[in-house]
Amino acid sequence: MNMLCRSSQIRRCAAVGLSHSLSLASASTPSRHKHTLPDLMYDYGALEPHISAEIMQLHHSKHHATYVNNLNVTQEKYQEALAKGDVTTQVALQPALRFNGGGHINHTIFWTNLSPNGGGEPQGELMEAIKRDFGSFQNMKDKMSAATVAVQGSGWGWLGFDKESGRLRIAACANQDPLQGTTGLIPLLGIDVWEHAYYLQYKNVRPDYVKAIWNVISWENVSDRLKDAKK
Repeated sequence: MNMLCRSSQIRRCAAVGLSHSLSLASASTPSRHKHTLPDLMYDYGALEPHISAEIMQLHHSKHHATYVNNLNVTQEKYQEALAKGDVTTQVALQPALRFNGGGHINHTIFWTNLSPNGGGEPQGELMEAIKRDFGSFQNMKDKMSAATVAVQGSGWGWLGFDKESGRLRIAACANQDPLQGTTGLIPLLGIDVWEHAYYLQYKNVRPDYVKAIWNVISWENVSDRLKDAKK
């Protein structure tokens, strides 16, 4: 992939159905769909100065690509074990399926959560929900930032939708655990705090990275996700 993702190559990262990526491993057909690395909707350097082009290139074309490749390999092995009725191998493959499947799900959401035209505050239904559930937009930002910075080791901070209660929730997930698969919350906004997401620019000062990323959050995308979650 070139250093910059050209607009002619843009294809929107479909979030619909990605929450079911892990379950695809149990599909009985051997000709299942191969997962692919989604193109970005903006150039690698478009989020500067908040996220550098070098970080974006490595994060997308190397790290996310690795999750996709490993997920496909793992699912092939799982299909073989499933066809043979080899339960032992199926169980042994679960950690790799969870890690690489989660990595693909999480990053596909993450890229669409970001925009060079992002930042500011959300509007409409999303803002009303934030004020209802957190008191104010600033209070939500403070709580999500604190939960995200506090992740031990590698992981993600999330704003999710609890379909049962109809309310927004903040959660943190370790490693590449997908939000919906591990908590039941529908993901609306995720902040990646693996070091590869920020170390080249922010070194070990994770709070500075988390503070900066709010400047490139696409509230339009988050709003659309909330609307879809309520359907």
